[in-house]
Amino acid sequence: MNPITALGMIGRTSLGRLAALGRITRFAASTFSHMLRPPFYPREFANALLQVGWLSLPVVALTAIFTGGALALQIYAGGARFNAEAVVPQIVAIGMVRELGPVLVGLMIAARVTSSIAAEIATMKVTEQIDALVTLSTNPMKYLVAPRVLAALITVPVLVGVGDIIGIMGGYVVATETLEFNAAAYLKNTVDFLELRDIVSSLVKGAAFGTIAALMGCYYGMQSGRGAQGVGRATKGSVEAAAVLILAANFVLTGVFFSL
Repeated sequence: MNPITALGMIGRTSLGRLAALGRITRFAASTFSHMLRPPFYPREFANALLQVGWLSLPVVALTAIFTGGALALQIYAGGARFNAEAVVPQIVAIGMVRELGPVLVGLMIAARVTSSIAAEIATMKVTEQIDALVTLSTNPMKYLVAPRVLAALITVPVLVGVGDIIGIMGGYVVATETLEFNAAAYLKNTVDFLELRDIVSSLVKGAAFGTIAALMGCYYGMQSGRGAQGVGRATKGSVEAAAVLILAANFVLTGVFFSL
């Protein structure tokens, strides 16, 4: 391939990515602006709280408890090679609270909520329901986007906290029932090892990941093409973008809290 042609392809791709990032940034800024200014739609917000928070709890709980149990087994197996089996409660606690809990909850929300939001809004666009809202002098950003993003911003940190607790309890059950750890000593080591900043970092990550997940669902839904294929592409693109951005944000936030 001609070097100039290759450079042109790289340049076009880079410019396309930067343009997409700019559109997403403008969309996010517009969303936060509408969240702060009336009119508000409490019924839509309450429904979004239910969909994002309460109905996501079962999958979050199952993911957390199995992850905590598997983490305890893996740490015990690794620690046994160095006669360091006693570190299981400490590593399970910090692993769940600082990393695995927020990331896994974020990815579960991306899989469940982001895809649902994108498909719902894209379908509304295809069936011209969004045009109908505009005709009725209702701003789609205020009615469809702002309540969902605000609900995710509030509820996902709560889900992360619940997931952290259930994950630690999963490790506790495996350690005490299978690995023969003393229950009281396990809980004491867990509580003594965790610090306030570990919990704060987990909840901040939850807020960031929830915002990303809801924003990507709304953005791709609003940008959906026409027809069934457009809905499918919007749903797939929203989940992919949310997952990648959640992992990238996790890296950035981990670096920020590590430096504190």
